[in-house]
Amino acid sequence: MRRREFLLLLGAAAGGRPLAARAQQPTMPVVGFLNVGKSDTNAFLQAAFRGGLSETGYIDGQNVAVEYRWAEGRFDRLPGIAADLVHRQVAVIAATSTPAALAVKATGTTIPIVFETAGDPIKLGLVASLNRPGDNITGVTQLSSELISKRLGLLHDLIPTAKLIGLFVDQADPRTEAQTQDMQEAARGLGLQIHVLNVSTERDIERAFGTLLQVRAGGLLVGTGEFLRRRAEQIVELAMRQSLPAIYQYREFAKAGGLISYGTSLTDSYRQAGVYAGRILKGEKPSDLPVLQATKFELVINLKTAKALGLTIPSGVIAIADEVIE
Repeated sequence: MRRREFLLLLGAAAGGRPLAARAQQPTMPVVGFLNVGKSDTNAFLQAAFRGGLSETGYIDGQNVAVEYRWAEGRFDRLPGIAADLVHRQVAVIAATSTPAALAVKATGTTIPIVFETAGDPIKLGLVASLNRPGDNITGVTQLSSELISKRLGLLHDLIPTAKLIGLFVDQADPRTEAQTQDMQEAARGLGLQIHVLNVSTERDIERAFGTLLQVRAGGLLVGTGEFLRRRAEQIVELAMRQSLPAIYQYREFAKAGGLISYGTSLTDSYRQAGVYAGRILKGEKPSDLPVLQATKFELVINLKTAKALGLTIPSGVIAIADEVIE
């Protein structure tokens, strides 16, 4: 055999082994993760989602790849990002947050979708029913609207003399209309008035607190939304400056010095979404997976703030709190 032919054969043999080995390795499935918020403020939710995946045997970077997409609070970016994930033909799309879920649903894709939403997925048009969600979509709902009356009732118990309560909403959020209606209905049952204020920018927040001062609001509720959650420290600081008792949905507010937070556990909802994504990767169909309703609730009380406001939290409420900050 000539030397040239021998070297060609040797090179082909050396190059052929890794190619054959790679051909035998299964393709790693890709999960698209879409959220309206920012990565830096939602790292704990990413971890919760990955934790859910791991419960089904999928470890990010080992046998599954999770591609994270963040809209950075820009609702207008969601359709394009959702379309890109569909174009990439990922195995599953985890549409976490209501705006993200609606954007992915609107693409008309047949790719399996797992949503995580604070709203009612039936009213939002995500699914036809909770037990039979649809051909390619299912997920987890916090059903936050059901907790609105409880938050308002808790605030009313703490400040029974207050007759006018402020409500912060972000009108850019698709849940705002339903949230406002639910709050107005709950207020009528308690003989209260609700003053709704749209806050979509930092300046809006400052102006809204000025309005609450003018109308002599006795308390404040802060609604659902990524923007409001990101502005926890600013809202808490201004509420304390006006000595205004406030109750919030997310625990970040109580951690930042807010009086009370009461809502479903975001981390548990994201974990459940991760579990569903893993089950679908294993071959289960979204249509066979009923929409999960949140069952884990978190009540966080900041006693230091209560003292500063001159409020006494009933011992019975403290006893059932998941966390008490002193």
